[in-house]
Amino acid sequence: MSNELDYLSRRVAAGKLNRRDFLGRAAALGVGAVAAQSLLTSAVRAQGPVKGGLLRAGLQGGEATNTLDPALNLSQVPFNFCKQWGEFLVRLDRKGGLEPRIATEINPSDGGKTWTIKVRDGVEFHDGKTVTAQDVAATLERHADEKSQSGALGVLKDIKTIKANGKEVVVTLGEADADFPYLMADYHLVIQPNGGKDKPDAGISAGPYKVSVNEPGVRYGGERFANYWNAGKQGFADQVEIVVVNDPTARMAALQGGQVNFINRVEPKIVDLVKRIPGVQVRNVAGKGYYPFNMFCDTAPFDNNDLRMALKLAMDREGMLKTILRGYGSVGNDFPINKSYPLFADDIEQRVFDPEKAAELYKKSGHSGSILLRTSDVAFPGAVDAAQLYQQSCAQAGIQIEIKREPGDGYWSQVWNKQPFSTSYWGGRSTQGQMYSTGYLSTADWNDTRFKNESFDKMLFAARSELDEAKRQAIYRDMAVLMRDQGGAIVPFFNEFIDATGRGVEGYENHPEAELMDGYALSECWLSA
Repeated sequence: MSNELDYLSRRVAAGKLNRRDFLGRAAALGVGAVAAQSLLTSAVRAQGPVKGGLLRAGLQGGEATNTLDPALNLSQVPFNFCKQWGEFLVRLDRKGGLEPRIATEINPSDGGKTWTIKVRDGVEFHDGKTVTAQDVAATLERHADEKSQSGALGVLKDIKTIKANGKEVVVTLGEADADFPYLMADYHLVIQPNGGKDKPDAGISAGPYKVSVNEPGVRYGGERFANYWNAGKQGFADQVEIVVVNDPTARMAALQGGQVNFINRVEPKIVDLVKRIPGVQVRNVAGKGYYPFNMFCDTAPFDNNDLRMALKLAMDREGMLKTILRGYGSVGNDFPINKSYPLFADDIEQRVFDPEKAAELYKKSGHSGSILLRTSDVAFPGAVDAAQLYQQSCAQAGIQIEIKREPGDGYWSQVWNKQPFSTSYWGGRSTQGQMYSTGYLSTADWNDTRFKNESFDKMLFAARSELDEAKRQAIYRDMAVLMRDQGGAIVPFFNEFIDATGRGVEGYENHPEAELMDGYALSECWLSA
């Protein structure tokens, strides 16, 4: 029986027998569906990637205001599409380490104040030009420019000089930074011809796919790049496509009906139902992502820390986790770091729902009247329901919350980082230093809580330059406590990334950094038959 099943599974892997017939034959031989599916998966993987065809994703997180300029990547659709056409110096592997890409090495000198990037030979841009050290230097220069509005600006603030020298780029920092190589994995830092200075939204880089369709808010497409430097490991489909489907019901229907092969943001409340759909697999993984409620610390009434603390204590985190995420996540503590980060401090007291103390601090703040909270379905799965639950828990503390439900199209360009109290999401970053530098450094362009604290900034720069991990962990702990007690982020929970794939999708491997294999699912998966 074993030999017969092995033979049949190899026929499926070779495209000579469909899955349904295989499972039927396995059942006739008395083999359960789970065991048969496991055998089939092993056979398909042993066969290796299948080239050809079209892989299509239906994704939440696209707007008409999106652009191909990677500096301005804001939400999930630009994030995922840039991983198809863009190429980076390095990328994060599944264990939190670095995988070389355009950079073969990034080496320190001068105690970590100077870093030398060695540029790989023979990498070609989509326009036929060879990637040079000058292109790499220009890319870093553009994103480090104060006028760039790049999402990577916060992590590049400390760069003093960037010089191309032959096949190397030498970067000099104001202070030593042990995490510098990890910062180069930031998803905004797509290497472009002349750094994108000439035309940042041209969609030209050195990734596995060339941009063929660019319809912001509607769909994007890519065709396999014949001269891709890493062929054999990425770019198996002839074409990839991302269709913007912001409605969760429509996304699920598209996957179930076979119109798309991948979807993101499966709502936790329907996961158990999705698992019953034939041919569909739920792909969930815990990571660094979190869903905050953001308050601007420099805008009334949130410029009063008693009010901010009252709003934090009025959050029923356990209830929110159970009701909104259905347990697919973990409780947050009002700072953006969890146990997924190597130097996480697990001894910080967990904040809990305390309506009496919240009421006391609210009264002390002197505020009266309602507080406007803006939210949208696109902020995170269940965001509107979460806002309503928060409204109810705040009422127990005598705090009146008014909810304004904003449209999805335009939320990330008109509400997030623009309005003083709103729901949001963050995907996390490679290191604590990068996370704090991107979102909470006083001068960061993406400081979406307007948390501007001189002591916090000084500790951040000290942590960056501290090579002793125990000392750096202690600094990070002090930063977390300071932000927890004075910052503008209410972090009720950290989420799991919950994606789903359709029939015949192979090669999928969960990645804790971000959804859809850290954005690489379309270029690293294939269709078995």
